[in-house]
Amino acid sequence: MNSARYTRQTILKEFGPEGQKKLADAKVLVIGAGGLGVPVLTYLNAMGVGTLGIVDNDKVSVTNLHRQVLYGDADVGRSKVSVALNRLKAQNPDTELRGHETFLNVENALELIGAYDVVVDTSDNFPTRYLTNDACVILKKPFVYGALHGYEGQVSVFNCQGGPTYRCLFPTMPKENEVPNCNEHGVLGIIPGIVGNLQALETVKLITGLGELLSGRLLLFDGLRQSYQKISFPLRPTNLKVTRLQDSYGWEDSCATVPNITVDALQEVLEKGGNAQIIDVRTPAEYEAYHLPNTIHIPLDELDGALRGIDLDASVYLLCQSGKRSDMAALKLQPQYSETKFYSILGGVNQFLATCS
Repeated sequence: MNSARYTRQTILKEFGPEGQKKLADAKVLVIGAGGLGVPVLTYLNAMGVGTLGIVDNDKVSVTNLHRQVLYGDADVGRSKVSVALNRLKAQNPDTELRGHETFLNVENALELIGAYDVVVDTSDNFPTRYLTNDACVILKKPFVYGALHGYEGQVSVFNCQGGPTYRCLFPTMPKENEVPNCNEHGVLGIIPGIVGNLQALETVKLITGLGELLSGRLLLFDGLRQSYQKISFPLRPTNLKVTRLQDSYGWEDSCATVPNITVDALQEVLEKGGNAQIIDVRTPAEYEAYHLPNTIHIPLDELDGALRGIDLDASVYLLCQSGKRSDMAALKLQPQYSETKFYSILGGVNQFLATCS
């Protein structure tokens, strides 16, 4: 370890060389390399966490760039994990960096999380959060939680030293249509940076024993008012009795992977005169505001039984704003129409616009 690199924090009386050694010995898994994951990874790497794992299977999109500051224009279309590993290695070559190019799912969660001391959940969907919680309870691993909505954010620490779990705060996963969609509501670029840094701080405190953790307390940040609130919540002992993962975590198991296609590859299909049926699964308001020509509009919540007129002997390409809802659409349709090949278009409308600009 290059001790000179960390002098400005080891001279802190409460932290010292002992705190630095604890960081160097720690293994931290960061789930997600997006808006929250980027500041978490950047600061934990800079501060000297010995081993950092990154779980993500997304590619960089042009719409990520206003908030995911580890990436640049030249990275659009590249694997987030691959780009992040290169940038983090250049920032601090002493860190052991491990890339896991996959989404967290029921099949891999216990193996991945079991190899680390602390989990930082920077994901953007409820199925992953509930899966992370249950795996951490089974493995007795603490995890640091963060979430965003518009100009606001939340941070807490779960399953730490017998403290409350995620399910103690949020007992029941909301239904898909009860959750605001980020493509409709958006997020101000700086907000993930603030909330992600708060997560990184809680992670450092957890590892080193510095200060008081947000265990049993939910920190609420309001960026427009620059205000912070804390809400206390109790442990519900039954939530510590999880012994196995569920078979599925809902939303058509959105933690799973689906067949996908890039915009460039789809354009090649179109240019060759292929029978490319593109179904736009966005809301009516989104579709009316802008849509690609020759697409079929069927909103995600109306897909069931709505494929009349679709040639199910040919491939179907599913389109949304960024690629997440089209993933969910593919997962919903594939079991119903096993003879048809459904593809989710990577990056969605955002990527089409970036390609044409």
